[in-house]
Amino acid sequence: MLLYLRLLKESFAFAISALTNNKLRTFLSLLGVTIGIFSIIAVLAAVDSLDRKIRADLNKVDKNTMYLKRFSFAPSDIPRWKMEQFPDVTYDEYEKLKESVPSAQYMAFQVFTNNETIRYQDKSATDVNMIPVSHEFIDIQSDKIGQGRFYNESESNAGAAVVVLGYEIAQALFGDEDPIDKKIRMYGQRFTVIGVLAKLGSGGLGMPSNDTAAIFPVNFIRRVYGDHNDFMTPIIIIKPFTGADPEAVKADLTQKLRQIRGIKAGQIDNFMIDIIASFTEFIDQIVGVMNLVGWIISGFSLLVGGFGIANIMFVSVKERTGLIGIQKSLGAKNRFILLQFLFEAVILSLFGGILGLLMVWGIAAAATSLLDFEFVLSFSNIMLGTGLSAAIGLVSGILPAISASKLDPVEAIRSGM
Repeated sequence: MLLYLRLLKESFAFAISALTNNKLRTFLSLLGVTIGIFSIIAVLAAVDSLDRKIRADLNKVDKNTMYLKRFSFAPSDIPRWKMEQFPDVTYDEYEKLKESVPSAQYMAFQVFTNNETIRYQDKSATDVNMIPVSHEFIDIQSDKIGQGRFYNESESNAGAAVVVLGYEIAQALFGDEDPIDKKIRMYGQRFTVIGVLAKLGSGGLGMPSNDTAAIFPVNFIRRVYGDHNDFMTPIIIIKPFTGADPEAVKADLTQKLRQIRGIKAGQIDNFMIDIIASFTEFIDQIVGVMNLVGWIISGFSLLVGGFGIANIMFVSVKERTGLIGIQKSLGAKNRFILLQFLFEAVILSLFGGILGLLMVWGIAAAATSLLDFEFVLSFSNIMLGTGLSAAIGLVSGILPAISASKLDPVEAIRSGM
């Protein structure tokens, strides 16, 4: 055991000597390993961070929540041009489904529409995410009310001019002033602020956060603009009871809507129902593809890095041929010489890998502080980078180590003189 510890110590000393005595040559040789480890760990860390963020945002909504509309969020066997011909869901269908699907605990009618500018006195908030939706929305989402209240069923049905603002919009318009019962202007009319959402943080899945939203009764926009406009896309959001089988609820919804629309047996559904839980499978596929692409791209850098380590080790063997001959003449076995050079190759490669990991850590820390997104360099990715570095050193150093271990002591001493 002591012999191997001494061997490791000597190999570490030789590796440090190679780094200090031939700085440029060693740097260029290790650059491939550094870039390779940086590339693969940076990609994995970015994908891992994105995956965590998306899943955290999905967890804000019950995974059994469903979205009924004329198009699909996820890839579908039905071509896009065919879905374009499907009719939009209607408020009348929403009311009928709410009455006829007892397995749905909550059902809300929402319209996707254009962003707008909101004004209060001399202040304005631009590019506000407008969310016209029925009163059940607050029961389906996990959003919390920070101040005031959400509008009730009566206000929702009447299309009252009341609004609940996202945290950032309220701050932009009112600052430290109490926004409740204040009048703001949007859609050319005055709205009464009755509530402000608690701060949520950044959105996920490429969607804006409700911090930058204005939520108001969907019947207001229906009353003002009607139900058929190019800038309005209606959807129905369904939240089943806890413990209910989402597929059974989906089947019940499908059957009831087919009856409402008069779709005959054998005809395809002219609507789409997406379940939030199905997004996790879709996300897993995307993450898998991104990781695969990252490995392929980074693999070339790792290959170059391996050649660099092999090159520096062959040079090291050449420079220390005489020393190898002396060691063997004094009784050093082939295994000792082999392990000495293998350890040295692994240590050199680890230097490059650690440098690559430090670069990833620095960039992740800087990006996290500058952007509203947390980049995470997980312990598993650190261990993966370290393991890859060691593996590259092991594979790249095996041939130089074998060639060193097989040198004839007399010829080695003569060549080194």
